[in-house]
Parts: sequence; structure tokens; C-alpha cells
Amino acid sequence: MTKRRSFSDKFKVMVALETLCGDKTAQEIAVKHKIQPTQVAIWKRQAIDDLTGVFSDKSRCAEGTEAEVKKLHAKIGKLAVENDFCRKG
Repeated sequence: MTKRRSFSDKFKVMVALETLCGDKTAQEIAVKHKIQPTQVAIWKRQAIDDLTGVFSDKSRCAEGTEAEVKKLHAKIGKLAVENDFCRKG
């Protein structure tokens, strides 16, 4: 029995981008890189699915960051008041 081949993330991205460009068919790309055409199609589909997350996650992350900044500003204000109170006491 042969060992399963594993591919690096960079290689998968390269193949997926090459497929997305549309210059060559999945079959031609598979022959060029010595992989199965179904694997090329799977990586292409995964790349397309993950691309939607790239742009949507930034907006979610920004919302979370803004909330965290407000929370930290409130904590700084509270600590400043406590610090002033301790100095006067």
C-alpha cells in the first residue's frame, strides 16, 4: 500500500488560484501538478468558500474590537477615579 501524499498550504493556494484564474481547465492543472482533478476542484471550492469569510470576519472582528475598546476605556476611567480618591485620602 502506498502512503498518502500531503500537500502544503502554499501549494494548495497556488493550485486554487491557478484554477480561479480560468486560463486552464482543472484537468490541465491536475496533470501539470500530478494530482487528481477532483482534488483541484475541492481546493477551488474551499478557496471560494473561505474567501467569503475573509471579508465578513473583518467586520465582525471590528465590532468586537470596538466593544472591547469601550470596555477598556470605562475601566481606565474607573481606575483613574479610584487613583484620585486614594491620593486625596
